[in-house]
Amino acid sequence: MPKSHEGRVAIVTGAANGIGRAIAIELGKRGAQLILVDLEEAGETAAQLDSRTLVLRADVSRDADWYRIAREADAHFGRCDIVVNNAAYMQGGTIDELDYETWRRAFAVNLDAHFLSAKHFVPRMRRNHWGRFVGISSNSIGTPVQGLSHYMASKMGVIGFMRGLANDVASDGITANAILPAITNTRATRDLPEEFKQSVWQQQAIKRFAEPGDIAGPVAFLTSEDAAFVTGQALVVDGGQYKIS
Repeated sequence: MPKSHEGRVAIVTGAANGIGRAIAIELGKRGAQLILVDLEEAGETAAQLDSRTLVLRADVSRDADWYRIAREADAHFGRCDIVVNNAAYMQGGTIDELDYETWRRAFAVNLDAHFLSAKHFVPRMRRNHWGRFVGISSNSIGTPVQGLSHYMASKMGVIGFMRGLANDVASDGITANAILPAITNTRATRDLPEEFKQSVWQQQAIKRFAEPGDIAGPVAFLTSEDAAFVTGQALVVDGGQYKIS
């Protein structure tokens, strides 16, 4: 495994399981030191890493928690080069079923966290004139799925924010990109009805669910030196389901 991330310190949110765990493991294999952030204990992820690791329980929708994450990063590593915002909130419900509290929670976790992380870590990245932000969006924004208007709106916002952030920080050697995964084989999706899974596969060129590792590889690319000229982009990683209009 090439040590493309040797000497880098990376934050991965939602790192306790699923896509976040796979991203952390992949970056660790490539030499990164990791800060694992989750509402749950991410010790099982840390146990699979050989690199130096800090585990933090935090709510990414709270500015006070990001302040604490930044202070801990300074204390333990003295720097932070990469932020991968993967933590997400998805409580299904049609527009008739949604309440405002659910709407706001979706935006707080799925979008506000990106803004808060940038406010705390852009200044730190500027010191070294190098940084990478990756926001995990969703290919659901381009697919006909009912009951996810709040989730889709917040995930579309990730793309817009990454585009805007890319413009603001490009001169500082910092890039910002979004990744749009397909429905991925994680704890949150394993109980989906088999007929639904089949209907999704039939829309894809690759006839299977994405595995967390399928998302981790593209994140590793976007957070590497190889992607120095890639910014403000939305990379769809969904086996060929998303239809470009």
